[in-house]
Amino acid sequence: MKILLVYPEIPPTFWSFKYALKFIGKKASDPPLGLLTLASLLPSVWEKKLVDLNTRRLSQKDVAWADLVFISGMDIQKKSFIEVVKRCKGAGKFVVAGGPMVTQYPEGFPDVDCFILNEAEITMEPFLRDLESEHLKRVYKTGGFADLSQTPSPDWSLLHLKDYASMDLQYSRGCPFNCEFCSITALFGHKPRVKATDQFLDEITSLYDAKWRGPVFIVDDNFIGNKRRLKNEMLPDLISWQEDHHYPFSFTTEVSINLSDDEELMDMMRQAGFSTCFVGIESSEEASLTECHKTQNQGRDMVQSVKTMQRKGFNISGGFIIGFDNDPADIFDRQAKFIQNSGIVTAMVGLLNAPLGTRLYKRLKEENRIISGITGNNTDGVLNFIPKLRPDILINGYRSLMKRIYSPKLFFERIRVFLEEYRVPYETINISPFAGIRSFFLVLLKLGVMKRDGKFYFWKLFWYTLFNCPEKLRMALTFAVYGYHFQRVAESI
Repeated sequence: MKILLVYPEIPPTFWSFKYALKFIGKKASDPPLGLLTLASLLPSVWEKKLVDLNTRRLSQKDVAWADLVFISGMDIQKKSFIEVVKRCKGAGKFVVAGGPMVTQYPEGFPDVDCFILNEAEITMEPFLRDLESEHLKRVYKTGGFADLSQTPSPDWSLLHLKDYASMDLQYSRGCPFNCEFCSITALFGHKPRVKATDQFLDEITSLYDAKWRGPVFIVDDNFIGNKRRLKNEMLPDLISWQEDHHYPFSFTTEVSINLSDDEELMDMMRQAGFSTCFVGIESSEEASLTECHKTQNQGRDMVQSVKTMQRKGFNISGGFIIGFDNDPADIFDRQAKFIQNSGIVTAMVGLLNAPLGTRLYKRLKEENRIISGITGNNTDGVLNFIPKLRPDILINGYRSLMKRIYSPKLFFERIRVFLEEYRVPYETINISPFAGIRSFFLVLLKLGVMKRDGKFYFWKLFWYTLFNCPEKLRMALTFAVYGYHFQRVAESI
């Protein structure tokens, strides 16, 4: 059979980096790892073609070629998802859908012919069996969780690797914590499931053999969920692999803030090539952390926890939420102060939303406070429930906060706070794809000459870094490019 795999378009958002990618000549930040893995679950004799709408257009020739169309996506891709389904159905094609968006709400997509829900390692096999016997059901789902030892390596042959700023891999699924607003545990459970070390290293090697060099995002929702396996098995072997291959990859991942409590684990992750970690900070307010059951963040000085990780050689990006019932009226000033003091350059602040399947959604539904579904855009300033703070105060305060923390003055000051705390590790690993003489001069031209505002603060940071810590100049310029993107996002809210 001929299988067309389609990944819908992601509009400009905080994490899309669309306004920054032009500086490094890339079309998209990350590839569609789910579809690449799905492709490897399909029979090897089938022909497969991937169209990522973030890097190329879907042509009539592509659609006409296919026997089956597989499509996956997240809430932020809903508009593009629906357009693709409509177009393929109009061409008489059989459309199969999966992924987190349709798993939570398949009834919202009546034009889809068949759903493969939950984890495809389980639900793909009965689909393929029924397809062969020509007795397909409309929905394939499971209440169990997959054994990740059955997960194949992604099919890198479907990608044009040079289109992307980073590649993606997965080591584990699930999270041991129980944050009220998070849908991860509903999708993947509380018990972190991990791949065998040899299996994960085989995936790393397959990416290396595909000629990729540079950033790799380990997409786990909490990479340190199973510390024992990490410290005793995976990281020692990954360190050896990186050393043997002369450190071709730098890794980014997501962790909980308790990483800062484990010096040995931080040292091992740095030695393995981890350079950037996303941490869910959520709130500076203890009452709000208690409300959302963010127990791992409670009872600690979170600014110092962040600085501990920065001093170990990690760039910490952070997630923040506004709109908890226990947020005080001056929460906007409090969050801004926390962000500045922490030196978290990449601070993703969003309004609280309640996704389907979360304990927050269930609670707010029982309180008759849910008013719509979520958009999936963390920074669009849209609420899907009735907050305790007056909505106009909450939304206007949020807009003001985002413009404030991404104003050139505060943003470049925050980069300097980070650079003063950050310690370059003993091994040289680039934290970003930013490289090359052309990119260097393009940044100087666009941000230091052509940009209408912020040029003074850009050059102030440039000369400070050049004369005080030149080994951090690449990082400082990378952050400056990020700021260009984040400022555009903040202005669009």
